[in-house]
Amino acid sequence: MATLKLPAHVPPPSEDAEQLHKAFQGWGTNESLIIDILAHRNAAQRNLIQKTYFEAYGEDLLKALDKELTSDFERVVKLFTMDPADRDAYLANEATKRFTSSHWVLMEIACTRSSIGLFKARQAYHTRYKKSLEEDVAHHATGDFRKLLVPLVSAFRYEGEEVNMILAKAEAKILHEKISNKAYNDEEIIRILTTRSKAQINAALNHYNNTFGNAINKDLKADPSDEFLKLLRATIKCLTTPEKYFGKVLRMAINKQGTDEWGLTRVVTTRAEVDMERIKEEYHRRNSIALDRAIAGDTSGDYEKMLLALIGHGDA
Repeated sequence: MATLKLPAHVPPPSEDAEQLHKAFQGWGTNESLIIDILAHRNAAQRNLIQKTYFEAYGEDLLKALDKELTSDFERVVKLFTMDPADRDAYLANEATKRFTSSHWVLMEIACTRSSIGLFKARQAYHTRYKKSLEEDVAHHATGDFRKLLVPLVSAFRYEGEEVNMILAKAEAKILHEKISNKAYNDEEIIRILTTRSKAQINAALNHYNNTFGNAINKDLKADPSDEFLKLLRATIKCLTTPEKYFGKVLRMAINKQGTDEWGLTRVVTTRAEVDMERIKEEYHRRNSIALDRAIAGDTSGDYEKMLLALIGHGDA
């Protein structure tokens, strides 16, 4: 569900490319013009603009943006302009070079994209980095994290709504048994979470809740400081209620001592065309402040304007 406010009349890509080229000319860059164009075009339109720009000026638009812009504004514009699969490949590769917080980014990409979306991200990764995403994740992660992340990024789940209720009951029982025995890294838990469709997982977790009287994530809070358990809970949240997961990531990013621009930019650019309306509702419900007001209170300048345009607010 796209939430970008697209103009009633979208100019042809040749006109957008020409305007962007003009924005880079002369003294200083016309940041407002860049926001006016790129924040208000959908993925297919941005793709065409990039192709047209290259044909007209012999330069990659992303490289031109890289030269002209700086800091957080550069990052948000470039990430949003990228093709979604290419962006996921880039974010995943960046994540494999960071420390444990990067496990969350890899899990997030694996669990919140459609099967085709994740498959395309793997293809883009292959093209871009001349190796497989699975290979880099296996090299980057260790122990239980590797055990969970490699099958997650390798998944190609059934996307339909059909659910096998007998299987859901049986797997709810397996999950409860393993969790009761504190066997959190058991291959059966990992098999269920990394292979079943989201509808099937939801059915199993509903049975779990109804039969055993507790939501699974409550039972997985046995040791609040256990990093693997935190990732396991986040995996379940991403598979079942992604808007709650992203609402929390945004809250943590904005409420941190000093904003976590990396997290804020990643969520806004990757979800703007997917489920931003639901994320905004969830954010408001949990924090009693609208997301646009929270962002405006915590960021400034062109970076703020671009973020607000992407979440569907402001004149930018």
